Formats: sequence, C-alpha cells, structure tokens
Amino acid sequence: MTRPPLGSTMRLIRPAPNVLGFYDGRVDGVRIWSDESNWLDDGAYTLGICTYAIVDGSQALVYDTHISLPHARFIRKTLEELGVTSIRVVLSHWHDDHIAGNEVFQDCEIIANTLTASALERGRAEIESGNPPIKPLVMPNRTFDNSLSLGAIPIELRQVEIHSHDGTVLLMPQAGLLLAGDTLEDSVTYVSEPERLAEHLIDLERMAGWRFDRILPNHGSFEAIEAGGYDRSFIDATEAYVRKLLACRQDPDLAKQDLRTFGAEIFATTAVEYFAPYEPVHRQNVEAVIAAKRR
Repeated sequence: MTRPPLGSTMRLIRPAPNVLGFYDGRVDGVRIWSDESNWLDDGAYTLGICTYAIVDGSQALVYDTHISLPHARFIRKTLEELGVTSIRVVLSHWHDDHIAGNEVFQDCEIIANTLTASALERGRAEIESGNPPIKPLVMPNRTFDNSLSLGAIPIELRQVEIHSHDGTVLLMPQAGLLLAGDTLEDSVTYVSEPERLAEHLIDLERMAGWRFDRILPNHGSFEAIEAGGYDRSFIDATEAYVRKLLACRQDPDLAKQDLRTFGAEIFATTAVEYFAPYEPVHRQNVEAVIAAKRR
C-alpha cells in the first residue's frame, strides 16, 4: 500500500469567512503510518480529518493541532505566511489525533478545559508510548474561560459530554457556525466511552437548542466541509444513531447488521452519508455498547 510522507496529502480549504480548514485523509488505497493497526491511520486518516484555524489579521486561533508534527508545521507555516504573528490553540478533547501536533505550538497559549488537561496527564505514559508515539506530549498551559475574542470576532467555548467526557466545541455566534470537534462525525460517531452514551444524548439535545446554522466537524466528508459544512440535521442523525446503538443491547438481530443496513434510514436523510471505512468503526461501536451493558 502506498505510504506518502506525513502531511504531504494535506489540503487547505476555506469553508467559511475567516476560517481555514486543514484536511487530510480519505485517500483511496493510502495509509500514512503503517499497514498494521494504529490510531493515526485507522482512527483519523482513513476516516478523513480536518482541523481548523480562525484568522483575523495577525491573530489566529487553532482548533486542534492535527495528527503529526509535519501536519502541525504545515498549519503554522500557512498561518505565518498569511501574516499571523499571534497564535492561540484550543483543544477539542484529549484523543491522540487532536493533540499530536502540540509540540509545534509549545510557545503558544494552549487552551483546554480542566477535564482535558486531567485526561492528558493521566494518559501521558500511554500517549507517549503509543503507535505512533506522541513524545514529548506538550500539555495545555491554560484552562479556558467561556468566551474569547479574536480581533473583532467573538468566540464561545462550550464544554459538552459527547463522544468523550471532556469535549470542547467552539461557537462563532456572528457567523452562525459551530466547530464541533468529534461531537458530531460523518458517517457515524466513534464511540469511545460506551458506558456514557445516555449522557451523550442529553448533551446532543442541549446542543440542538443552541443558535447556529452550519457545523464543521473534525471527521467528515471533504466535499461537505469545503462547501461550508453540515446543517443542523447532523445532530438529529447522530442522536438517531446513538439511540439505535443502545437498542442493540436488547435486539441481537439489530446488533448483527452492517453499517449500510443499520444506518439506512439515517443515510436516507442526507444529513450524513455512508462511507465504507466506517464499517469497522460501527462494528467496534456495537461490540463496545453491548460489552458496557455487561459490566
């Protein structure tokens, strides 16, 4: 299988005014780390991953530092070539594919909520010895207040428990835009904390009550993100999938379905689309949800 250098297939997109997207992955027949199972290929690159920067003049706010140091260097170089001299970073949550480039921004303010900072501290040894390793793991150096400003752009940071217990999403109220991290994912959510799915549903409902028009996730279709992101039906699709996952605990036949069958009604809404590499994600989700019931 072809293995290009890290960062060499990155694509720069402009999904909204003042917003840059740094998209990589979903390249047919390509892995960029190893043919063996690893978090970088299987949890990010194969599924497609986009991190973001909000830019106003000489200031930028980077939302997640991507999946490797070369990716992070690409982001920083792009911003500096645009005349940015002041960079802050916000971490959406503690998972490897969102914090792997932190070292490139170690001289910047790296902002996270307290749960993210704690999770990184607890997981430091495993993260630094992982496949691939993130070493040294550069920790956040500020825990966030609920609001920031970037030049004339107001930004709200909101803490949610969706996908992981420590999620931080970024709301741009004037633009009607939500940067969603991994709280919403196309084709389907990646279940990392199956015992907490009921709580995730509560926060999905809370998110649905916020005011915004478009959503930019970290994992999704290149074409959808480039075109300005997803509409609010993305939340409904995620909620429907989670509820159906929970139903697998009482319905063995439902648990046996492949993703295309399981999600047929969800994909028919066109809120999200079927993408074959999510088949193993779905199988893992079902197994995790059923196993969590037994504990």
